[in-house]
Amino acid sequence: MQHRKTLAGFLSALVLALALPGLASAHFQMIYTPEIVLDKGGEVDMRLVFTHPFEAGHTMDMGAPEQFFMVFQRGSEGEGQKTDLKAGLTPITWKSLTNSGKAYAFKQKLRSPGDYVFALVPAPYFDPEEKAYMQQITKMVLNIGGIPGNWDKPVGLPTEIVPMAKPYSLYTGNVFVGQVLSGGKPVADAEIEVEFLNHAMVMGSNSFDKKAVATAPHDAFATQTIKADANGVFVYAMPKAGWWGFAALGTGPVKEFDGKPLSQDALIWVKAVDMK
Repeated sequence: MQHRKTLAGFLSALVLALALPGLASAHFQMIYTPEIVLDKGGEVDMRLVFTHPFEAGHTMDMGAPEQFFMVFQRGSEGEGQKTDLKAGLTPITWKSLTNSGKAYAFKQKLRSPGDYVFALVPAPYFDPEEKAYMQQITKMVLNIGGIPGNWDKPVGLPTEIVPMAKPYSLYTGNVFVGQVLSGGKPVADAEIEVEFLNHAMVMGSNSFDKKAVATAPHDAFATQTIKADANGVFVYAMPKAGWWGFAALGTGPVKEFDGKPLSQDALIWVKAVDMK
């Protein structure tokens, strides 16, 4: 009888291990829209999802965001125009390949050419395995008409990644350069996780496509890790077209929430495009 119990336990563990590939992939808060640069204005459709983008794996429930706004600027002169977008968020259920989680949809009409920096401060998420909270403060820069604006300027977040390479005009193989800030100051030696959105996001069904874009040669490749220099600057060459997320871990000034440890991370999404 004991032998049967041991065998049953082994088989259960084996099934669980086979059912959960890509365990090295990381949590990434997403601000997703299909295109990062548009020829002209129109309605922009977005999804805010807290998930594991490389494997389209477990999606975490998002609480009500603390902040969601955009800062618009056309040209390098003048100040950016900040607009609160929280009222436009619509709760949805996002389907990953393994579960469903609470997320948000957002639509906004954008007319003027220039840069639109979208910024999200989500509610802290409690990770029961880590017994700690995480809060991934996320940015995405969208452009209309090719006229640059404030893509390389901070937007006043507690911690953020400021692009030093224009994030909406990157060819596949280009390097993305960013600077990690906390309270407006560079974060020396920041640790940055990098992950590729490996499954298409199907907006109509609020779900990931089952087909992967790429196959990692080893689980260690799912989430890559790089370090910033003494000035908080990091560089990464993107080997494949698509969306790439960069998450600087624990760089925010707040270290505790509700009596437990808090990791405030700075995250940005950029898109690489093939040259034709």
